[in-house]
Amino acid sequence: MSNTHFTVNVLEQCRITPPPNTTPTTSILPLTFFDLPWLFFSPSQPLFFYEFPTFHFTTTILPKLKQSLSLTLQHYYPFAGSFVPSHDHSKPHLIYTNNNSVPLTISESNGNFNHFCSNHIRDVKDFHLLVPKLACEGNEFPLLAIQVTLFPRVGICIGITFHHVVADGRTFHNFFKTWASYCSSGSASTFRPKSLPCCDRSVIVDANGLEEVFLKEWKKRGLAQGIAIGREAKLVDLSVLVRATFLMGTTQMEKIKCLIINCCKDKNQPQPVHLSAYVLACAFTWVCLLKTQQSVNVKAIHEDNTYLGFIAGGITRLDYAVPMTYLGNCVGFGRASVKREDILGEDGVVAAAKAIGSTIKKLDASIFAGAEKWILDWDVLHGSKQHVYATWSPKLKPYELDFGWGRPKKIEEISIDFTGAFSLIQSRDIEGGIEIGLALPKNEMDTFSILFTKGLDALP
Repeated sequence: MSNTHFTVNVLEQCRITPPPNTTPTTSILPLTFFDLPWLFFSPSQPLFFYEFPTFHFTTTILPKLKQSLSLTLQHYYPFAGSFVPSHDHSKPHLIYTNNNSVPLTISESNGNFNHFCSNHIRDVKDFHLLVPKLACEGNEFPLLAIQVTLFPRVGICIGITFHHVVADGRTFHNFFKTWASYCSSGSASTFRPKSLPCCDRSVIVDANGLEEVFLKEWKKRGLAQGIAIGREAKLVDLSVLVRATFLMGTTQMEKIKCLIINCCKDKNQPQPVHLSAYVLACAFTWVCLLKTQQSVNVKAIHEDNTYLGFIAGGITRLDYAVPMTYLGNCVGFGRASVKREDILGEDGVVAAAKAIGSTIKKLDASIFAGAEKWILDWDVLHGSKQHVYATWSPKLKPYELDFGWGRPKKIEEISIDFTGAFSLIQSRDIEGGIEIGLALPKNEMDTFSILFTKGLDALP
């Protein structure tokens, strides 16, 4: 499960700035109501593993990575800025000056590259040596840090830590895609992005007064409990956790879908309104997780309801236009609810899919219905075994991010070690499939693996 005698040695630490005279001297971006809820979330920490012969790493590959990152930051300069939680009466905001930069750490590892890129159970603590830290500086919180770890002759890992208060997954994907495109072009300086990010915060309209609601929560909790920005969500004993990736292909999804439809027909019940690949994967995983908890912790006192939280894209659900290139957050929060006894019953997947589909339908009809409770509703999800939430989205297609060495061999989201979420990423090798990433104590992972595998195998 572990990389024996695995070490990571730092070779270089530097800071990457945009090219001179390509960014504003100073830019202050106020947080919109879409940004504010992310103040209560810990940073995202994806790892991208690329397998290729790494000869001439320091003379060719590394200089190109640095140059292409610099060129990318001229367009995505807010990532080089910092978050300022104003202590006066002004709103919290992001600030960028032309003195800002992104910290880049270059490391070398003696670890087994294929071990990191596999799907089987592995110790989580090994992965954390590949994750860069966001070092807070006084009253300003940096938003992005990058670590490139060399596995000599085998490949590299690009580790990212970024805080969602600066951007949602769509924006981060656009940032990373632009970096990869600059790097993979014949000459990094000759690539020209087809579309540039829009930093204009005035495109976000707060017609429901959500900013005031979220700011009140921010001020109340910022004083009483601190915030998640710049630190992990909670202290976790990494030594007891393992991580694994579970694959769900289109054939298996179709079987789950047929099972749900036939069950509803047999019982004269309406079918779920949404049976997308995302809904099917979430529903099946939710049931397996709850059954795992029941199996390993049967004496625990449980609430009547169990919740599954997920992020819903906002741009296509708004009644006004926001550019697809908007640099910032434009997502809503969904929370599906099911009675615990229903999700643990013989028709648990049906109940789960109905609850998720119903929540999506409500978001489609009005993404802001109940939005004033987004922060409160998600409170119960953090650190709970009874409730879960999904992170990432298969729609983003991160396995298409090519720096010139081919597609990533594996992608891991490390923040789930702290948050207890599960990640959903487009499958690399199965067309239309989904990779489900989990981090659990070893006994729970063993139980989940049995439930997940046998559950899929038993599908008619």
